[in-house]
Amino acid sequence: MKEDDALLPVEEARARTLALVSPLPQEWVRMEEALGRALAVDVRAQRTLPPWDNSAMDGFAVRSADLTAPPPIRLQVRETIYAGQMPREEVRPGTCARIMTGAPMPAGADAVVMRERTRLAPGGETVEILEAVGPGNFVRPRGEDAREGEVLLARGTPLGIPELGLLVGQGMLTVPVPRRPRVAILSTGDELCRADAPAEGRIVDANAPALSLAVLRAGGVPSVLGIARDTLEDVYQHLAAAEGYDLVLTSAGMSVGEHDFVREALAKLGVERDFWRVAIKPGKPLAVGRKGSTAYVGLPGNPTSSLVTFELFVRPALRRMLGHSDVEPPRVGGRLAGALQKPPGLAHYVRVTAAWQEGELWARPLSTQTSGVLRSAASATHLLHFPREASRLANGDNVELLPLSWGA
Repeated sequence: MKEDDALLPVEEARARTLALVSPLPQEWVRMEEALGRALAVDVRAQRTLPPWDNSAMDGFAVRSADLTAPPPIRLQVRETIYAGQMPREEVRPGTCARIMTGAPMPAGADAVVMRERTRLAPGGETVEILEAVGPGNFVRPRGEDAREGEVLLARGTPLGIPELGLLVGQGMLTVPVPRRPRVAILSTGDELCRADAPAEGRIVDANAPALSLAVLRAGGVPSVLGIARDTLEDVYQHLAAAEGYDLVLTSAGMSVGEHDFVREALAKLGVERDFWRVAIKPGKPLAVGRKGSTAYVGLPGNPTSSLVTFELFVRPALRRMLGHSDVEPPRVGGRLAGALQKPPGLAHYVRVTAAWQEGELWARPLSTQTSGVLRSAASATHLLHFPREASRLANGDNVELLPLSWGA
């Protein structure tokens, strides 16, 4: 067998796919457009936050050294400090300040006694402290959230709501992120038609719309190129129109049938193929290559095979283009509800529904695993990894599960 014809293990195929792509050039976008994307650069704090020690509770700012005697301890209240207001007086021995949550700590005070542990005298001039506290009690220290000059968030950090809140707190209203990948999607096959142009004897192309949505959910910008007929020239012409995109996805035409022209058309276009077969079911015929700065991935034609290989190979590549530092598919441990068997040689990714029972995640294989049944993909919550050389999995066995990104 030629090296090019070898069946690659899934992990090697994914590594070789990822090696063909890299984070795209950065752009500055507003916060709402940055949500879910990754930072293109390290971001350093421009401000120390909070800028001063402040109270974590409504209560009284005190000197902890004044609270060594048995309670109650009577202190003179010198002022009331509200959030957004700076203290006017220093807390001296025998005195304290009434303070609200978030208000800056006055000089001299090193602790806060919560209001519920005090008894304020009528008129509010004195207060009885009902418990002793140590230094730092209910005090949020200066710089607890950020210190000027330190790396606040590293390059590749996914931007969720807390991360964007940190950046807003630094006065940033736009964020540097890699631009979104532009992805061209091409379906091939004489048997296909568009949903808005049904034809007798043909089936509606579901792959391109499904892949378009998958690209969109992964953070890319999809463009559907239409349907190429089963001739070398038509496939070539459609692929030639896709030059300049960051990624080109094709579905079908990847095997060795008489009408499978995608690999030949890619070669004619000048795409340098890296590999084209993976030791996997579903999804064995998978071609990956590159021309210039454009990566090409030829996916299988069966709808579920197309989605599974997108999940295992394309989505990680898009995440790398988007600058994420962690691009591998997520994995969780679970238990198999049922039994599975297969010949060794191919890794199977079994569609399952998984649910928690008594603290464990139990995965139940769907009744059909055929590649052409899209309905089973709609029912699945996870892919169960049935290792390449394994032949049997018994009821209750520990298994590796991949949560699916394509669900609602």
